[in-house]
Amino acid sequence: MSAKPETDAAGPVDWLLASEEPALRYRVLTELLGQPAEGGEAARARRAIMTRGTAPAILAAQNADGHFGRPGAFYNDKYCGTVWQLIVLAELGADPADARVRTACEAILRDSQEPESGGFSLECSKKRGGGLPSGLIPCLTGNMVFSLVRLGCLDDPRLQRAVDWIATWQRFDDGNGEAPRGGPYDRYQMCWGTHTCHMGVVKALKGLAEIPPGRRSPAVRRTIADGTEHLLRHHVHKRSHDLTKVSKPSWRRFNFPLMWQTDALEILGVFAKLGAATHGAPATGQRPDSPLLDPRAREALDLVASKQDTQGRWRLDNTQNGRFLVDIEAKGKPSRWVTLRALTVLQAAGRP
Repeated sequence: MSAKPETDAAGPVDWLLASEEPALRYRVLTELLGQPAEGGEAARARRAIMTRGTAPAILAAQNADGHFGRPGAFYNDKYCGTVWQLIVLAELGADPADARVRTACEAILRDSQEPESGGFSLECSKKRGGGLPSGLIPCLTGNMVFSLVRLGCLDDPRLQRAVDWIATWQRFDDGNGEAPRGGPYDRYQMCWGTHTCHMGVVKALKGLAEIPPGRRSPAVRRTIADGTEHLLRHHVHKRSHDLTKVSKPSWRRFNFPLMWQTDALEILGVFAKLGAATHGAPATGQRPDSPLLDPRAREALDLVASKQDTQGRWRLDNTQNGRFLVDIEAKGKPSRWVTLRALTVLQAAGRP
């Protein structure tokens, strides 16, 4: 890959590289420009993630027990609790070897993971410790798998049990026929109702996509295939039973960082991760079977392209700023994080 995209993309890329956020610079250099992570400018940016910018500002608010926010409110303290900080730290590429990061990972594994099933719960059991079975939800489990894999826990047997939970319980039905019963399905209507929760599917795939292809079990590969087909059946952000209608208007408005919510750009980013370049891949950098190259993804890709402004940038349409420990960018203004995601997706799809 050349050092930079074509000339007409040099403007937004230079704008991205001018950022003072080392986490963003590292992602631009490695994911968009294809520079090696282990040397030169990318390595310097990666080392700076833990000393400058958003990650150290978040970690400065950590409690002595490894959590953030109110004790026991690791999920319900939106968006200052431990769950939400781990998602942001994972998006930023925080150093898994950092003691503060390890302590935060251990805190959520200790208090949110349900010991028997391996899924993650929004509440801790006061009697036995660990997550309450009644609080198991799919988007949380997917988000924690995503975060903990990125933060260095892939080889932890507890995380492997969470991966197995997704492969066992994640649903991909489309409101046709009777909903399943038993296990975690009987608790939350919004998560386990008559139709699979779209956010749960996205976060499950986002988590599983972080597992290197060579380490995905047959059950994980099957889950990825089923989840991808579910999203493509919806043309990413439409209603599968009426493709003229958008599932939720907010999915057309782009956000960073995303918590339990999703949008079309995040979903396409998961597709890009699942179709990441392998030896012998075509010029797009995607395998021939990449979901980004499926015709059913075309409308969502068109949406992304249509939101680029005259300077080649994308705006932050939605945000939870004001509820975060550390605000990121400004709503309604050009967003480096959204621009990076959009350029990466379009590049992966072979679009100029």
